[in-house]
Amino acid sequence: MKPILRSFVFLTLAQLLPCHAQEAEKAYKSEISVTPLLKTQTDAAGKPITWPTGTPEVTAVRVEIPPGKQTGWHRHPVPCFAYVLEGELSVELEGVGTKIVKAGEAFTEAVNVLHNGTNKGTTPVKLVMFVAGESNKPYAERPSAAEPAKPAEAPANR
Repeated sequence: MKPILRSFVFLTLAQLLPCHAQEAEKAYKSEISVTPLLKTQTDAAGKPITWPTGTPEVTAVRVEIPPGKQTGWHRHPVPCFAYVLEGELSVELEGVGTKIVKAGEAFTEAVNVLHNGTNKGTTPVKLVMFVAGESNKPYAERPSAAEPAKPAEAPANR
């Protein structure tokens, strides 16, 4: 596992444990490098992160979006965290605006907010996403036919 990915996995898991990341870092020998990539209490839409109920299940997936392609409008009913390995992703969030995430950046996915990721570049976008979800429940959902996605009206931001 690449050192930066290893650090992200550690930090993601450290947020799930009842200790602070800085305290957890002290648990390793001094020759081990831990670089904080993300620490937040809100998702991409600025809403507080809440944890699912039921039987917890952590999932990690690698996502690759070819140039010129998009994820399609969807929402996450549970907290998801991602780290961009390569490329640049433009994420349009309904009612919030557009956020750009680039290689080397970690971000939280918006929870229960429709959004669409687009690769406007010429190389694939590759990212690793970690999901704090529930067993036997999807971590991504398409909108129903009754709720068509609308372009974001808020100004673009980063």
